[in-house]
Amino acid sequence: MRQVVLDTETTGLDPAEGHRIIEIGCVEMISRRATGQTYHQYLNPGREIDAGAVEVHGITNDFLADKPRFADLAGDFLAFVSDAELIIHNAPFDVGFLNHELGLLDPSPGRLEDFCAVTDTLVLARQKHPGQKNSLDALCKRYDVDNSQRELHGALLDAQILADVYLAMTGGQASLLLAGQEGPREGGASVIRRLDPNRSPLPVPRATASELEAHARRLEAIDKASGGTCIWKGLNE
Repeated sequence: MRQVVLDTETTGLDPAEGHRIIEIGCVEMISRRATGQTYHQYLNPGREIDAGAVEVHGITNDFLADKPRFADLAGDFLAFVSDAELIIHNAPFDVGFLNHELGLLDPSPGRLEDFCAVTDTLVLARQKHPGQKNSLDALCKRYDVDNSQRELHGALLDAQILADVYLAMTGGQASLLLAGQEGPREGGASVIRRLDPNRSPLPVPRATASELEAHARRLEAIDKASGGTCIWKGLNE
């Protein structure tokens, strides 16, 4: 099962007003374990970034001036996410922006949903925690996921944090381990440790004579107190 956790940063809130994507971050998981494969790209939006948006993510037009346009890398992006289940927090926002970007291409390859399935973790969180705060920061606090580096929003960092939150929220492993690293397996089962077959034999301590005598006296006392029903005394004979 291939999943891609995705987040974007944008110039503003509404693509219908001409706002564009300026950062895409993706983290790949297979069978609920990180593969180490990520997709991360800053984009030149060809327009000014709203001041309010800069306060959220800290990305400026000067920083993006030499970055590629979405059209330059749309093929690489679609290749990374195709045939995966996208995990997105507040999916309508990110999917809406991505579909807007895809729609501007000539010719347009179609909508994002034509290439992959989409799961909205905000919907999952509201189902599990109705009436509570379900922002990414609130979920980090609820599931004890470290988000101490999240002073500003960033697409790749937020995708990595969301991956941890998603795994914890859906009952699997509680941290984003790379494939091959030891940790709790899906469903919370512990990793099986295999003992070295060439290890030295384990020592088996034997009871001393005085310990055996004390044990026998104790069984006699139990047998007397229970009216002759001490089952351990019978096993010891």
